[in-house]
Amino acid sequence: MTVTGVRATARIVARDDGRGGTSLPVLEGAGPLALRRTRGSGAAARVMVVGAMSGPLGGDRFGIEARVEEGARLWVGSAAATIALPGQGKDEARYDVRLEVADGGELHWLPEQLISAKGSDLRVSTRVDVGIRGRLVLREEQVLGRVGEEPGRLGSRLTVRVAGRAVLDQELACGPGAPGGWDGPAVLAGHRAVGQLIVVRPEFGVQSPAARMLGECAALTPLAGPAVLVSAVAGDALRLRRVLDEALGQLGG
Repeated sequence: MTVTGVRATARIVARDDGRGGTSLPVLEGAGPLALRRTRGSGAAARVMVVGAMSGPLGGDRFGIEARVEEGARLWVGSAAATIALPGQGKDEARYDVRLEVADGGELHWLPEQLISAKGSDLRVSTRVDVGIRGRLVLREEQVLGRVGEEPGRLGSRLTVRVAGRAVLDQELACGPGAPGGWDGPAVLAGHRAVGQLIVVRPEFGVQSPAARMLGECAALTPLAGPAVLVSAVAGDALRLRRVLDEALGQLGG
């Protein structure tokens, strides 16, 4: 079988440096995924993912792996939105994210939006494993099409496990070729931006926030573990970010 597209996996390891801060013994960019450490404050290390080229294109296989060890704190963001674009071939592109947070570790995973451009075909998979005393803030935002443009095909799966137990496993498929109804009233209802916010904290295992609506198009749902899920849809990326930021603020940042 002919292999098409770019293969690249970037890796991060965050470790308690023993002096009240966090070191990064592994910070390896790959291909179009460049990693840059930025100035942080307090005990946390901060890393930006910088796209060194366009993509993912059809046939590309991108991945990011991050491990936060006990006592370490890591914030990861991205310098710009990721845009899924059509490639020369018809192969599906993949973007796989694998995150691990040890007991006593803390990870804030806050990338910019993923934009599904017309003609693209991308499958995104995010899998997170959190220790029983680990902490996580994860934001995922997807925008269907650029301004005035129909979306490409986008499939995503988000799986979160705490202490080896699955607390969330959900999939969404949108765009041409997706199962019927994805744009109907039971799913996106005509909106073009969809996002999730996952917050895992040990104290939620004792007292979790109550389920409630956050305006017309967002909801907070306690999960079966020390975690909560905020799901939201919006007309555009700016409104979606505002809703998720307000929800995070209500949960204590």
